[in-house]
Amino acid sequence: MSHVYKVIDIVGSSPSSIEDAIQQAIARASDTVNNVEWFQVDQVRGHVESGKVGHYQVAIKLGFRLDDK
Repeated sequence: MSHVYKVIDIVGSSPSSIEDAIQQAIARASDTVNNVEWFQVDQVRGHVESGKVGHYQVAIKLGFRLDDK
């Protein structure tokens, strides 16, 4: 059986780490998107507050399988 996938771009953020930003983005997207199967990190950036990292921001592509008919 073959499958068809869709890819969306999302951005996760976290004050603690890049990994947590990825986890937060995937967890939130999984609340509304079914069949999430893979991700790809496209960009890592951040927000600076008072000379320190305020938030890590991670742009990811998220792939999910479309439901079969």
